[in-house]
Amino acid sequence: MFDDLKNGLQEIDAFLGGEREGYKVTLPSEVDVKSIRKGLRMTQARFSDTFGFSLDAVKHWEGGRRTPESSARAFLTVIAKNPGAVIAALHPHARVAKKPTPRRTAT
Repeated sequence: MFDDLKNGLQEIDAFLGGEREGYKVTLPSEVDVKSIRKGLRMTQARFSDTFGFSLDAVKHWEGGRRTPESSARAFLTVIAKNPGAVIAALHPHARVAKKPTPRRTAT
């Protein structure tokens, strides 16, 4: 596993350094849209409005009637990993809630 990570980092470094053309992205074949949405505590309507999906698409994805296209799977993957960054990029004037910091108490 370490060797795979090391090789991956070397490939990225070569790409960023201009030594290698192109970089192949590996996308998940399936994305659990409902799990992502529920983890954000959003309704289907709010999720679609916040991230720019049609409400019908979200309903179809969650119902298993359709599978997100590769670009949507990539976007959903980013939303799952860092929703705050996506919201900040799409809604620059919105305030993104930060996780509360635990308070220290004197003992």
